[in-house]
Amino acid sequence: MTTRDGKGPDLERSLTLLWAGRARGRRGPRAQLTAERIADAAIRIADADGLEALSMQRIAADLGYSTMSIYNHIPSKDLLLEVVADVAAGKPPELGGTEDFRRAVRHWVGTLWAGFQTHPWLLRIPLDHTPVGPNQLAWLDRLLQPLLKAGLAAGEARAAALHLTAVVRGTAQISVDMGSARRSDDGRPRNEAELAKALSELIDPHDYPALAAVHAAEAAGNHLGDEQAGGETGGETLPAELSFGVDRFLDGIETWTAAKTRGGG
Repeated sequence: MTTRDGKGPDLERSLTLLWAGRARGRRGPRAQLTAERIADAAIRIADADGLEALSMQRIAADLGYSTMSIYNHIPSKDLLLEVVADVAAGKPPELGGTEDFRRAVRHWVGTLWAGFQTHPWLLRIPLDHTPVGPNQLAWLDRLLQPLLKAGLAAGEARAAALHLTAVVRGTAQISVDMGSARRSDDGRPRNEAELAKALSELIDPHDYPALAAVHAAEAAGNHLGDEQAGGETGGETLPAELSFGVDRFLDGIETWTAAKTRGGG
């Protein structure tokens, strides 16, 4: 994302911008124009018109400054997107302790999902290195707490956190893409019922036996099972397609940690 002469991420500059003004004990008058204020304007623009509408010129006009003033604070579009992604992420949810690790993880997942629904353009911002902003690190820290409490080792907890984040991002991306396609009015199927009907006429059970069986079951109303139909387990309501994967992953963590406990490791 942030590059220096096209040679890769400029992590030093990213850290400087993302953490500017966040040091504890910082005093004195606040500058009229800051990276965070620029990011807030960028978020308003992206929420209204999408990521493609975002430009330094548009932000400058929104704030009443010259374009050069914006560049003086954030010198590239890549850096802007990095700051915007961190500011838009906001603060992670309070999980209310980690005694019930499933409830805590599902609450974290549900809040992240809701954030992607509020700011779907966040899914379009490319990631070319580990997030290093204060908000995104806080999200990671908050998720690691229940995973560590569940009995995962440090490296296992980080891997689990990465997987869960990828699951939420990937599912949200599919949801957003499909939602955008349904809004088009070009004669194509625009909802799941219309799509299922169209596919049922195309899928030959001889060529696609498993897919045909799944479509037949779904047409009969058997989607993810009665216990998963509402996506409600562990105290957090999630979309059924997301809830199923998250719950099975948490099942695996419970089985894994229980086996380690029995084995003494």
